[in-house]
Amino acid sequence: MAVFPRIALLLAAVALAGGSSSAAVAPQARVVALPLPGGAVQRILVSLPATMRGMVVMLPGGAGDIGLTKDGAIRHGDNFVVRTRGRWNARGYGVLIPDTIDGQNLRGVRRSPAYAQLIDRLVALAHRQGPGPVFLLGTSQGSIAAMNGAAHAAPGSIAGVVLTESVSVMGGSHETVFDADPQDVRVPALVVANRDDSCKVAPPDHAPRIAAAMTHSPDATMLSVSGGVTRSDNDCGSLTPHGYYGIEDKVVDAIARWMDGHSG
Repeated sequence: MAVFPRIALLLAAVALAGGSSSAAVAPQARVVALPLPGGAVQRILVSLPATMRGMVVMLPGGAGDIGLTKDGAIRHGDNFVVRTRGRWNARGYGVLIPDTIDGQNLRGVRRSPAYAQLIDRLVALAHRQGPGPVFLLGTSQGSIAAMNGAAHAAPGSIAGVVLTESVSVMGGSHETVFDADPQDVRVPALVVANRDDSCKVAPPDHAPRIAAAMTHSPDATMLSVSGGVTRSDNDCGSLTPHGYYGIEDKVVDAIARWMDGHSG
């Protein structure tokens, strides 16, 4: 299937949710229907803290499928950005977390211009939630989307981009963060790498290369972390050091401090 028709399918409906992986949307969260060109509607979970410092558009890794149901339950909630959404709220950040359409696979399309346009719409929705800066945060394959969104963001629309355990070696998705126009990123950037990450397509020692590729970023910073617990047979799985399993609070705290320092 060609990239653009595939993106048209992906834009037809994207969902976001809060609560546990099997629970319905949390009380502080609501599902928003976002109209898209062509008549499609994208469903989005907006989860807001009582006092908000800013918003984060969270872009999951893997195939991007979190299995959101109509009632707001999530079938696949293990991904780092999905399972930590309550922690971001506790630190004063609202979150948006997109799903795919009918289990569609996002691998291979996250670097496309059409997907950058989708991220623009998510950013615009994030701004409508209240005052404060908006950040992009992607993990693993989702970092490709975050890089693409940051590279093509309208001036002043985002305060920064966070790339965690980024896919930097070509694998089955046939795209990496280096394919997503890093040279066009013009906002502060944080590249997070876990020294204990064994995922072959996201080696932690590539973090300096990723930061260096953002040649027009006013502040491309690296954050090195360590630790984590392995509960998956796949080194690139969410329940491993690649997904910060067991060290979530440490990682979220460090990223939140960086965001606090780049909130303008």
